[in-house]
Amino acid sequence: MKNNRLRELLNEGRPAVGTRVICPWPGLVEVIGHTGAFDYIEYVGEYSPLSLEQLDNFGRAIELFPNMSSIIKVEQQARGFIAQRAIDAGIQNVLFADCRTANDVKECIRLIRPETPEAGGVHGYNLRRCGGYGAMANTVEWVKAMNNVVIAIMIEKKGAMENLEEILSVEGVDMVQFGPSDYSISIGKSGQEKGLAMQNVQRGMIELAMRKGVAPRVEIGSFEQAKPYIEMGVRHFCVGTDTRVISLWCQQQKEGILGLLP
Repeated sequence: MKNNRLRELLNEGRPAVGTRVICPWPGLVEVIGHTGAFDYIEYVGEYSPLSLEQLDNFGRAIELFPNMSSIIKVEQQARGFIAQRAIDAGIQNVLFADCRTANDVKECIRLIRPETPEAGGVHGYNLRRCGGYGAMANTVEWVKAMNNVVIAIMIEKKGAMENLEEILSVEGVDMVQFGPSDYSISIGKSGQEKGLAMQNVQRGMIELAMRKGVAPRVEIGSFEQAKPYIEMGVRHFCVGTDTRVISLWCQQQKEGILGLLP
Protein backbone atom coordinates (compact mmCIF):
# COMPACT_ATOMS: atom_id res chain seq x y z
CA MET A 1 0.00 0.00 0.00
CA LYS A 2 1.12 3.56 -0.70
CA ASN A 3 3.19 5.37 1.93
CA ASN A 4 1.29 8.10 3.77
CA ARG A 5 3.51 11.15 3.35
CA LEU A 6 1.50 13.36 5.71
CA ARG A 7 1.66 10.74 8.48
CA GLU A 8 5.40 10.35 7.96
CA LEU A 9 6.02 14.09 8.31
CA LEU A 10 3.86 14.32 11.43
CA ASN A 11 5.61 11.38 13.05
CA GLU A 12 9.01 12.90 12.26
CA GLY A 13 8.03 16.31 13.62
CA ARG A 14 8.63 17.95 10.25
CA PRO A 15 6.57 20.67 8.50
CA ALA A 16 3.86 19.69 6.02
CA VAL A 17 2.57 21.99 3.30
CA GLY A 18 -0.44 21.22 1.15
CA THR A 19 -2.87 22.88 -1.22
CA ARG A 20 -6.63 22.58 -1.70
CA VAL A 21 -8.70 21.58 -4.71
CA ILE A 22 -12.45 21.67 -5.14
CA CYS A 23 -12.33 20.33 -8.70
CA PRO A 24 -12.07 16.52 -8.53
CA TRP A 25 -10.48 16.19 -12.00
CA PRO A 26 -7.52 13.81 -11.55
CA GLY A 27 -5.57 15.72 -14.18
CA LEU A 28 -5.36 18.63 -11.77
CA VAL A 29 -3.82 16.30 -9.19
CA GLU A 30 -1.21 15.35 -11.79
CA VAL A 31 -0.46 18.99 -12.66
CA ILE A 32 0.15 19.76 -8.98
CA GLY A 33 2.04 16.53 -8.39
CA HIS A 34 4.46 17.11 -11.24
CA THR A 35 5.54 20.40 -9.64
CA GLY A 36 6.80 18.54 -6.56
CA ALA A 37 5.76 21.60 -4.57
CA PHE A 38 3.41 20.08 -1.99
CA ASP A 39 3.42 17.24 0.50
CA TYR A 40 -0.29 16.60 0.09
CA ILE A 41 -3.43 17.75 -1.69
CA GLU A 42 -6.62 18.43 0.21
CA TYR A 43 -9.72 17.50 -1.74
CA VAL A 44 -12.42 19.78 -0.32
CA GLY A 45 -15.22 17.25 -0.66
CA GLU A 46 -17.41 19.39 1.60
CA TYR A 47 -17.73 21.96 -1.20
CA SER A 48 -17.52 19.74 -4.25
CA PRO A 49 -19.90 17.46 -6.14
CA LEU A 50 -18.41 14.01 -5.95
CA SER A 51 -19.04 10.43 -6.96
CA LEU A 52 -17.47 7.16 -5.90
CA GLU A 53 -15.80 6.88 -9.30
CA GLN A 54 -14.27 10.34 -8.86
CA LEU A 55 -12.86 9.33 -5.49
CA ASP A 56 -11.26 6.25 -7.07
CA ASN A 57 -9.73 8.32 -9.86
CA PHE A 58 -8.47 10.94 -7.41
CA GLY A 59 -6.81 8.16 -5.41
CA ARG A 60 -5.22 6.73 -8.57
CA ALA A 61 -3.75 10.10 -9.50
CA ILE A 62 -2.28 10.62 -6.02
CA GLU A 63 -0.52 7.26 -6.21
CA LEU A 64 1.53 8.47 -9.18
CA PHE A 65 3.55 10.60 -6.73
CA PRO A 66 5.38 8.72 -3.94
CA ASN A 67 6.21 11.91 -2.04
CA MET A 68 2.68 13.28 -2.00
CA SER A 69 -0.39 12.14 -0.10
CA SER A 70 -3.95 13.43 0.20
CA ILE A 71 -6.67 14.39 2.63
CA ILE A 72 -10.40 14.86 2.15
CA LYS A 73 -12.55 17.41 3.96
CA VAL A 74 -15.85 15.84 4.99
CA GLU A 75 -18.96 17.56 6.30
CA GLN A 76 -21.29 16.38 9.07
CA GLN A 77 -23.96 14.62 7.06
CA ALA A 78 -22.97 11.16 5.77
CA ARG A 79 -19.46 11.70 7.15
CA GLY A 80 -18.91 8.01 7.89
CA PHE A 81 -19.88 6.82 4.42
CA ILE A 82 -17.88 9.49 2.58
CA ALA A 83 -14.80 9.23 4.79
CA GLN A 84 -14.60 5.43 4.59
CA ARG A 85 -15.16 5.33 0.84
CA ALA A 86 -12.56 8.08 0.30
CA ILE A 87 -9.95 6.24 2.36
CA ASP A 88 -10.72 2.99 0.59
CA ALA A 89 -10.36 4.83 -2.73
CA GLY A 90 -6.81 5.85 -1.78
CA ILE A 91 -7.33 9.27 -0.19
CA GLN A 92 -5.33 8.52 2.90
CA ASN A 93 -6.35 11.14 5.49
CA VAL A 94 -9.49 12.95 6.67
CA LEU A 95 -10.35 16.47 7.83
CA PHE A 96 -13.70 16.43 9.65
CA ALA A 97 -15.85 19.55 9.66
CA ASP A 98 -18.76 20.44 11.94
CA CYS A 99 -17.62 18.80 15.18
CA ARG A 100 -18.87 20.45 18.36
CA THR A 101 -17.99 18.12 21.23
CA ALA A 102 -15.38 15.58 22.22
CA ASN A 103 -17.96 12.85 21.62
CA ASP A 104 -18.40 14.09 18.03
CA VAL A 105 -14.64 13.78 17.56
CA LYS A 106 -14.50 10.33 19.14
CA GLU A 107 -17.18 9.15 16.73
CA CYS A 108 -15.22 10.49 13.74
CA ILE A 109 -12.15 8.58 14.88
CA ARG A 110 -14.19 5.43 15.49
CA LEU A 111 -15.49 5.58 11.91
CA ILE A 112 -11.94 5.60 10.54
CA ARG A 113 -9.98 3.20 12.72
CA PRO A 114 -10.06 -0.56 12.03
CA GLU A 115 -12.33 -2.77 14.08
CA THR A 116 -9.55 -4.30 16.16
CA PRO A 117 -9.57 -4.67 19.96
CA GLU A 118 -6.71 -2.16 20.18
CA ALA A 119 -8.08 0.52 17.83
CA GLY A 120 -11.75 0.19 18.78
CA GLY A 121 -12.96 1.40 15.39
CA VAL A 122 -15.76 0.20 13.13
CA HIS A 123 -13.99 0.36 9.76
CA GLY A 124 -14.02 -3.11 8.25
CA TYR A 125 -11.68 -4.72 5.74
CA ASN A 126 -12.95 -4.63 2.16
CA LEU A 127 -12.00 -5.36 -1.43
CA ARG A 128 -11.76 -1.75 -2.57
CA ARG A 129 -8.95 -0.11 -4.48
CA CYS A 130 -6.66 1.07 -1.65
CA GLY A 131 -5.68 -2.55 -1.12
CA GLY A 132 -5.76 -3.57 -4.76
CA TYR A 133 -9.31 -4.95 -4.47
CA GLY A 134 -7.98 -7.68 -2.21
CA ALA A 135 -5.23 -8.74 -4.59
CA MET A 136 -2.39 -6.66 -3.10
CA ALA A 137 -2.62 -5.79 0.57
CA ASN A 138 -3.15 -8.36 3.29
CA THR A 139 -5.18 -7.58 6.38
CA VAL A 140 -2.07 -6.75 8.44
CA GLU A 141 -1.05 -4.04 5.95
CA TRP A 142 -4.61 -2.73 5.75
CA VAL A 143 -4.95 -2.44 9.55
CA LYS A 144 -1.65 -0.55 9.71
CA ALA A 145 -2.81 1.84 6.99
CA MET A 146 -6.08 2.55 8.80
CA ASN A 147 -4.23 3.24 12.04
CA ASN A 148 -1.97 5.63 10.11
CA VAL A 149 -4.82 7.76 8.76
CA VAL A 150 -4.19 11.36 9.87
CA ILE A 151 -7.33 12.70 11.52
CA ALA A 152 -7.73 16.46 11.49
CA ILE A 153 -10.59 18.36 13.09
CA MET A 154 -12.02 21.75 12.15
CA ILE A 155 -12.53 23.99 15.16
CA GLU A 156 -15.21 26.14 13.62
CA LYS A 157 -18.26 26.01 15.86
CA LYS A 158 -19.09 27.74 19.13
CA GLY A 159 -19.38 24.36 20.82
CA ALA A 160 -16.01 23.18 19.53
CA MET A 161 -14.28 26.23 20.95
CA GLU A 162 -16.07 25.86 24.27
CA ASN A 163 -15.01 22.21 24.42
CA LEU A 164 -11.58 22.75 22.89
CA GLU A 165 -9.43 21.37 25.70
CA GLU A 166 -11.54 18.23 25.90
CA ILE A 167 -11.40 17.79 22.11
CA LEU A 168 -7.63 18.20 22.10
CA SER A 169 -7.40 15.52 24.79
CA VAL A 170 -9.12 12.90 22.63
CA GLU A 171 -6.67 10.18 21.68
CA GLY A 172 -6.23 10.03 17.93
CA VAL A 173 -6.63 13.72 17.08
CA ASP A 174 -3.59 14.60 14.98
CA MET A 175 -4.32 18.10 13.71
CA VAL A 176 -6.74 20.96 14.25
CA GLN A 177 -7.60 23.99 12.15
CA PHE A 178 -9.58 27.09 13.07
CA GLY A 179 -12.50 28.02 10.79
CA PRO A 180 -13.23 31.74 11.26
CA SER A 181 -16.20 31.95 8.90
CA ASP A 182 -18.35 29.25 10.49
CA TYR A 183 -17.17 30.20 13.98
CA SER A 184 -18.17 33.85 13.54
CA ILE A 185 -21.59 32.75 12.28
CA SER A 186 -22.08 30.37 15.20
CA ILE A 187 -21.51 33.15 17.76
CA GLY A 188 -23.76 35.63 15.96
CA LYS A 189 -20.98 37.71 14.40
CA SER A 190 -21.22 36.87 10.71
CA GLY A 191 -19.14 39.14 8.52
CA GLN A 192 -16.49 39.59 11.23
CA GLU A 193 -14.37 36.54 10.38
CA LYS A 194 -11.36 38.66 9.43
CA GLY A 195 -11.46 40.94 12.44
CA LEU A 196 -9.06 41.20 15.35
CA ALA A 197 -11.41 39.28 17.65
CA MET A 198 -11.34 36.23 15.36
CA GLN A 199 -7.57 36.45 15.07
CA ASN A 200 -7.30 36.38 18.85
CA VAL A 201 -9.57 33.35 19.06
CA GLN A 202 -7.45 31.57 16.47
CA ARG A 203 -4.27 32.46 18.35
CA GLY A 204 -5.72 31.00 21.53
CA MET A 205 -6.68 27.80 19.74
CA ILE A 206 -3.20 27.45 18.24
CA GLU A 207 -1.47 28.02 21.57
CA LEU A 208 -3.65 25.50 23.41
CA ALA A 209 -3.22 22.90 20.64
CA MET A 210 0.55 23.18 20.83
CA ARG A 211 0.48 22.83 24.62
CA LYS A 212 -1.62 19.69 24.26
CA GLY A 213 0.71 18.22 21.65
CA VAL A 214 -1.73 18.48 18.73
CA ALA A 215 -0.45 19.99 15.49
CA PRO A 216 -2.26 23.20 14.46
CA ARG A 217 -2.72 23.71 10.74
CA VAL A 218 -3.42 27.10 9.16
CA GLU A 219 -5.08 27.73 5.82
CA ILE A 220 -3.57 30.68 3.95
CA GLY A 221 -3.90 32.25 0.52
CA SER A 222 -0.19 32.64 -0.19
CA PHE A 223 3.17 32.03 1.45
CA GLU A 224 3.46 35.70 2.46
CA GLN A 225 0.69 35.13 5.01
CA ALA A 226 2.60 32.38 6.83
CA LYS A 227 5.17 34.48 8.72
CA PRO A 228 3.12 35.47 11.82
CA TYR A 229 1.96 31.87 12.27
CA ILE A 230 5.48 30.53 11.92
CA GLU A 231 6.53 32.96 14.64
CA MET A 232 3.83 31.37 16.82
CA GLY A 233 5.27 27.91 16.17
CA VAL A 234 2.92 26.68 13.44
CA ARG A 235 4.58 24.29 11.02
CA HIS A 236 1.63 23.01 8.97
CA PHE A 237 -0.02 25.03 6.22
CA CYS A 238 -2.51 24.56 3.42
CA VAL A 239 -1.88 27.19 0.74
CA GLY A 240 -4.45 28.30 -1.80
CA THR A 241 -7.57 26.78 -3.36
CA ASP A 242 -7.89 26.05 -7.07
CA THR A 243 -11.09 28.05 -7.60
CA ARG A 244 -9.77 31.02 -5.66
CA VAL A 245 -6.44 30.98 -7.50
CA ILE A 246 -8.21 31.00 -10.87
CA SER A 247 -10.62 33.73 -9.79
CA LEU A 248 -7.84 36.02 -8.59
CA TRP A 249 -5.76 35.38 -11.72
CA CYS A 250 -8.69 36.32 -13.96
CA GLN A 251 -9.31 39.54 -12.05
CA GLN A 252 -5.62 40.48 -12.12
CA GLN A 253 -5.32 39.93 -15.87
CA LYS A 254 -8.43 42.00 -16.64
CA GLU A 255 -7.27 44.83 -14.41
CA GLY A 256 -3.79 44.66 -15.90
CA ILE A 257 -5.01 44.85 -19.48
CA LEU A 258 -7.37 47.73 -18.70
CA GLY A 259 -4.50 49.55 -17.02
CA LEU A 260 -2.39 49.28 -20.18
CA LEU A 261 -5.08 50.50 -22.54
CA PRO A 262 -5.12 54.22 -23.44
